[in-house]
Amino acid sequence: MEISKFLNEKLSLEYVKGELVRTAYGIEENLLTKLDPRVLLIWYSYFAIIPWFIHSHVVLIGYLLFMVFLTYKAKVSPLILGVLGLGLLGEMAILFIISLFFGGNLETVLPMIWLSIKLGSISLASVAVFTSLNPEKFSDALLRMGFPAQFSFSVAYGYRILPTLLEEFQQIILSYRLRGKAPAKNGLFYWRKLSYFLIVFIRSFYPLILNTAKRSRTTVEALETKGFSYGAQNKEMIKLKTSYLKLTYIDYAFIMITILLLIIVHALHFVL
Repeated sequence: MEISKFLNEKLSLEYVKGELVRTAYGIEENLLTKLDPRVLLIWYSYFAIIPWFIHSHVVLIGYLLFMVFLTYKAKVSPLILGVLGLGLLGEMAILFIISLFFGGNLETVLPMIWLSIKLGSISLASVAVFTSLNPEKFSDALLRMGFPAQFSFSVAYGYRILPTLLEEFQQIILSYRLRGKAPAKNGLFYWRKLSYFLIVFIRSFYPLILNTAKRSRTTVEALETKGFSYGAQNKEMIKLKTSYLKLTYIDYAFIMITILLLIIVHALHFVL
């Protein structure tokens, strides 16, 4: 009974929607929000790519501890961290089961643990950065870095339409539940309810995509009417729009601390 009450309170659709909207829009002041978004994106590019080519256990642990610290400072939502943790554990379990079919044993668990540490550091870097980036600053940083205006606008539009998509998704799910019949019994480990909601979620995606396509077309027509294509090709307009992006001493300090940490971690690899 207590478990059911906890699930209803913490895993409800309203809770999930609130956490996602808070993550995308309700950005709290933290260490990473004070940085220039261009610095954050370049910093993230390093920690999203380079760990794939690193096999040193000492370096991977150093990266992971650094990402854990930044994630804590970024005040990431517990829901996002919970989904991330479940994803990593599920991935390890699936890989282990697959390895058993090809003659693997318990010795394959250790390499998968190091793979999960690598994925964990990359994933924590992702959530720390993108939960600290304001949608407008994110879009303007891409624009200032030379990305196409259409791509930069798509990023900002994705953030803006998120609450609408969540609301639409909730309405579709509720309409399916009104017309359908939920299982009378929960079953062992709530498998009946879980399978019922999983089927409802899957069926809700097609109407959601169709409605989103209609909204996108209306948005594109409105933008073209206001001269979006002309403004996107005007360099003076882009320079004026992104003139507030400036590097400060905090950005330089963050870059130097990161470089110093990388030197220490990689030096420990040769020492140990």
